[in-house]
Amino acid sequence: MNLFKKPSLHSLITKPIHFSTHLHDAGPMASILKTRSVIQIRGPDTIKFLQGLLTNDVRRFGEPVGDEKSNLVTPNVPASSARSIYAAMLTPQGRFLYDMFLYEPPRSGEKLDLSGSGPGPDPGEVALLADVDCSVLDELVETLKKYRLRSKVDIENVGKEFSCWQRFGADLHERSPASSSAEDPVANSVGWGGTIDPTGSSSAQGNNMGWKWHKDPRLDCLGFRGIFPSNVTPPMVEANTETEEENYLLWRLERGVAEGSIEIPKGEAIPLEYNLAGLNAISFDKGCYVGQELIARSHHRGIIRKRLLPLRFLNESGKEVEKVAPGSEVIALKSGKKAGTVTTALGSRGLGLLRLEEAFKGSGNLVIKGQEDVKINPIRPEWWPAQWLSEHEPYQAAG
Repeated sequence: MNLFKKPSLHSLITKPIHFSTHLHDAGPMASILKTRSVIQIRGPDTIKFLQGLLTNDVRRFGEPVGDEKSNLVTPNVPASSARSIYAAMLTPQGRFLYDMFLYEPPRSGEKLDLSGSGPGPDPGEVALLADVDCSVLDELVETLKKYRLRSKVDIENVGKEFSCWQRFGADLHERSPASSSAEDPVANSVGWGGTIDPTGSSSAQGNNMGWKWHKDPRLDCLGFRGIFPSNVTPPMVEANTETEEENYLLWRLERGVAEGSIEIPKGEAIPLEYNLAGLNAISFDKGCYVGQELIARSHHRGIIRKRLLPLRFLNESGKEVEKVAPGSEVIALKSGKKAGTVTTALGSRGLGLLRLEEAFKGSGNLVIKGQEDVKINPIRPEWWPAQWLSEHEPYQAAG
């Protein structure tokens, strides 16, 4: 039994939350993710072991980073350790089980001094840290151990030693590694060794082990993510920028991104319907892994009739309402037919798995079954690929 197991985010929300401003106008914020925990996977067979289980290509951890767009290398951190990967683990039938963010921790030989110099990494050490949903932590560890068989891999819960963080906010994602320069304090101060931004540098004091932020591997608009020792404050996190985790949840909801085994229902969700391909969680050319057959078949067929969408809940006069519960059925008002389900709700915002042919037929088309006075306003996220909707289908762009 895990005595340090943390509650799910949904169990932490006991009453409606009111926000004084729209988050898309808010400046950079950082949240410690209390609903996520950390496991360590290490041993000579680590890459091979995970490659056969996860939807993404874990072999990238054995390749040079180069100019890979989704990773941000801190000036004093060797490129060999600067990467992150988002991936999922599936049932043999191709249904979603768990998601995880994988990182290479600074290796034992990479302790850096104030100038950013230090000995090179130990090439014989293979270790990854995984940011996972704490509501399924024990189950996930046991599942990994079940698949381990004779692989030379150790799996350990290190949730007491490490914490997961997200840094997000308006304009933060518009700065990319490709544009980083001496004049770009964000790009140059995301880890220990930042020399431009005094705020970033001072907040990193005491963290000289190379721990750093990574660009969120899913989408630029989600900002930065990282695992940090629990006894230190991550770089660039000052007291006035730290915010409740619910604000990060709302930031994700407004962009149509689900996370964890509650928002992406464990054992039920079809990964492509929850847009995991668009969130860089799936490699279609890596070869076999558990559940790969259904993913490949659905992808090559090219028809995804339902997708996860951000939702707004409105009353008859168009004002936002906060009385919708997860699991509520969404119906088309005229036909009375089921159009989908609300999967997550926070105040007047949420996520819903909806049939695309019904989602964008026009304002007022969708309502909550049994609460017909609550209208559902689906929003097409700006990051969606154009091919996800036929050209003749109208849609409302996120705004």
